[in-house]
Amino acid sequence: MKAREVKRAKMCAKYAEKRKALKEAGDWQALQKLPKNSSPVRLHNRCSITGRPKGYMRIFGISRIQFREMASHGLIPGVRKASW
Repeated sequence: MKAREVKRAKMCAKYAEKRKALKEAGDWQALQKLPKNSSPVRLHNRCSITGRPKGYMRIFGISRIQFREMASHGLIPGVRKASW
């Protein structure tokens, strides 16, 4: 799944200028003919370690579960265990 997301991100970056130009021109027919994965809406945030799509913490780039494990092992500086 992580590889698929990387592929989508590359395709989105590749077609970004073209999509922008077509939207400004109002050419919806040509916009529909572009690949579906080139749309930025299809990108999804995933944990960089496990690839988990849910519970993503944008600041750290990891899921809440990985954050908790790393914090309990002392790998994230400045985070102390409260009552979890």
